[in-house]
Amino acid sequence: MVEAKSLVSQLTLKDLKNTAKVFRAINHPLRLEIVRLIETNVSMNVTRIYIKLRIEQSVASQHLAILREAEILNFKRDGKEIHYSVNQERIQILLDAIKILKD
Repeated sequence: MVEAKSLVSQLTLKDLKNTAKVFRAINHPLRLEIVRLIETNVSMNVTRIYIKLRIEQSVASQHLAILREAEILNFKRDGKEIHYSVNQERIQILLDAIKILKD
């Protein structure tokens, strides 16, 4: 438990705000479903996502923007299409943070 306390003492208000933003981004049932879908398929564009989830394109785009801003998703432009993939490093950081908070 001493390790967790020393980590907390290193946090700044900016760190806490950024971390909260990331957790808020993934703490939504549809966004979590989007992340799981993309991870299962390795890479997807917005059209495949909204068709697969049976949601409006604008809804998918809004949620994807939130996940991109939180750096939970990587993206690569291919002409007019944007292909999304899961940022595994960011997910690992989230999992590590959860483990620390759980203990």
